[in-house]
Amino acid sequence: METSQIIETIKMVEEDNFDIRTVTMGISLLDTVASTPEETAKNIYKKITTYAKDLVAVAEQIEREYGVPITNKRISVTPISLVAGSANEEEILLLAHAMDDAAKEVGVDFIGGYSALVQKGFSHGDLALIHSLPRALTETDLVMSSVNIGSSKAGMNLDAVKLMGETVKKITDLSDTANAKMVIFANAVEDNPFMAGAFHGVTEPDVVINVGVSGPGVVKRALDKVKGESITTVAETIKKTAFKITRVGQLVGSLAAERLGVQFGIVDLSLAPTPARGDSVAEVLEAIGLEQVGAHGTTACLMMLNDAVKKGGVMAAQGVGGLSGAFIPVSEDAGMIDAVKAGTLSLAKLEAMTSVCSVGLDMIAIPGETPATTISGMIADEAAIGIQNNKTTAVRILPTNGAKVGDMIDYGGLLGTAPVMPVVDKSSAEFINRGGHVPAPIHSFKN
Repeated sequence: METSQIIETIKMVEEDNFDIRTVTMGISLLDTVASTPEETAKNIYKKITTYAKDLVAVAEQIEREYGVPITNKRISVTPISLVAGSANEEEILLLAHAMDDAAKEVGVDFIGGYSALVQKGFSHGDLALIHSLPRALTETDLVMSSVNIGSSKAGMNLDAVKLMGETVKKITDLSDTANAKMVIFANAVEDNPFMAGAFHGVTEPDVVINVGVSGPGVVKRALDKVKGESITTVAETIKKTAFKITRVGQLVGSLAAERLGVQFGIVDLSLAPTPARGDSVAEVLEAIGLEQVGAHGTTACLMMLNDAVKKGGVMAAQGVGGLSGAFIPVSEDAGMIDAVKAGTLSLAKLEAMTSVCSVGLDMIAIPGETPATTISGMIADEAAIGIQNNKTTAVRILPTNGAKVGDMIDYGGLLGTAPVMPVVDKSSAEFINRGGHVPAPIHSFKN
């Protein structure tokens, strides 16, 4: 990096809460399958601890050398349902514990990939994994999970939507916070470095480094300098800022991959907020010209922000992937929390916003008595947006037993604090209980 770029990066870190949100090592487990679940679990532990043993040390070395904080060091692995073989619900938990033990041994923050891809139907391993989720997510500390229930090519598995609504409720009965470790996707991507949805796709290299950048505070400060300018200037400013942020991510990822002796994959361009003031996507949207996020015009501002971030970042990295957009998790964004508490931001508005950004209904607290079929309805709505628009959408919803609308639920650390939001009290049960498969949209036929 040139001296001017180093100085600029130091300012972003010191003044704008800039960080590399994650350096994530993806590891294929396809070669760990053995004749028994016990042997497979041993192989999983061995492969993870072999390849990731220096991940944390290398990331910390890069932090010291360049003065750029790397907030999380993470691992993603092949969806476990694909390596589970004939394991039953009890036996597949051995694989969850092997993942957890390996992650603790190498010192990473989280490990993702306790996952299943069921957009077109269930295998034996898929069902074993899904039925094990309540125990897997409450018995382990670092394991993250995702289930993909639909895609633009395959349509939507309504049986899976129903099952995941029921699973969310079962997890809630064991823990008010464990659902924060599970994402329900449509159009899940194979190279996502962010948790809880990261898994290592089967088309990925054996081992790879992917990087997730952050930087809402940097974008906010840049926009403060163009107050009163046209929206064209705003978009151009975001593009230029995203380019600078992404260049740092490219540098960090390249260095980490080289020092670990593995392939460098992608930079995920997503603007990922934290609960800290000044590190909020909501505050970026308000800097564009909204009195508060949730006001009319919010979706338009978010669309422009998401597009400008991608246009600026794609020119700054050798490979762009993951989710790459703007995250809007309620509990992890101080501005979003303020808007919900003020009554400006509703579930309906959040759903509309997800049609133009890269995630879905994320880190949203709802009353614990919300029926499973209503949660399944939320999942189906988000999946429909993703499937029809050929984009990734997701649900990470957090029912809380005993909580009333307006109560504040503390999830700790980067997961933040969420106000309990009201849910429409009319039933979706007849629709959800139909089951079956929603066909893929007509535009899926492209051959």
